[in-house]
Amino acid sequence: MKIISWNVNGLRAVIKKGFNDFLKKENPDILTIQEIKISQEKKDLVKFDFPNYEEFWHPAERPGYSGTLILYKKNLDIINKKNGLGIEKFDREGRLQTIETKNFYLINTYFPNSNDLLSRLPYKLEFNNKVLEYLKKLEAKKPIIITGDFNVAHQEIDIARPKANEGKAGFTEEERGWMDKFLQKDFVDSFRYLNKDKVQYSWWSYRAGARSKNVGWRIDYFVVSKKIIKKIKKSYILDKVLGSDHAPIGLEI
Repeated sequence: MKIISWNVNGLRAVIKKGFNDFLKKENPDILTIQEIKISQEKKDLVKFDFPNYEEFWHPAERPGYSGTLILYKKNLDIINKKNGLGIEKFDREGRLQTIETKNFYLINTYFPNSNDLLSRLPYKLEFNNKVLEYLKKLEAKKPIIITGDFNVAHQEIDIARPKANEGKAGFTEEERGWMDKFLQKDFVDSFRYLNKDKVQYSWWSYRAGARSKNVGWRIDYFVVSKKIIKKIKKSYILDKVLGSDHAPIGLEI
């Protein structure tokens, strides 16, 4: 099975930049998308038509903001699907989706950005902790694959300029410490597990030509239950794919 995840930074924008061709070329069994910035009712405004896929939408209440979406092939046996955590202040931002297959749960999530002034750091940390509680409940039944934009560079290897970014949004002690705690709960960062010393990024600022200079951050992840890490064949970043400030990431299991 091939799963791809991509923060598209606006579904309407990325469709104008080759999204449909990308999907046909990569042909994933499942595509998880973050930051769609559009409601299902307005999808007719863009050329959004993928006949081989079922669509599972979770837009934010606020127009043009956040939101997640899962596309999965129609021949997949999806047992159940669910939007949200059951907590209104998180669910109204469309930040988490779950689909259940025979062998695992797949969670598509867009973790909050703590903002330049760290004004949303408490909100983010609360969300993170509620997600971890939710995952452990699910994992009691079957293994977990959680993917999406975590909005944190975990280690210094995951960011081009660690010293210059210490304490800044996405590289605070609190966010990195939560990621430590998360991975200590029998979860594994699949990319780092399979690519121990590889320096590769999944997000670049639009400022100062950061992408052309590869001054980036790795903030998009496939994290899996430790019990299935041996089943992961590949975990990779498609950093040559343009269309968003994020690169798509992939997992083959």
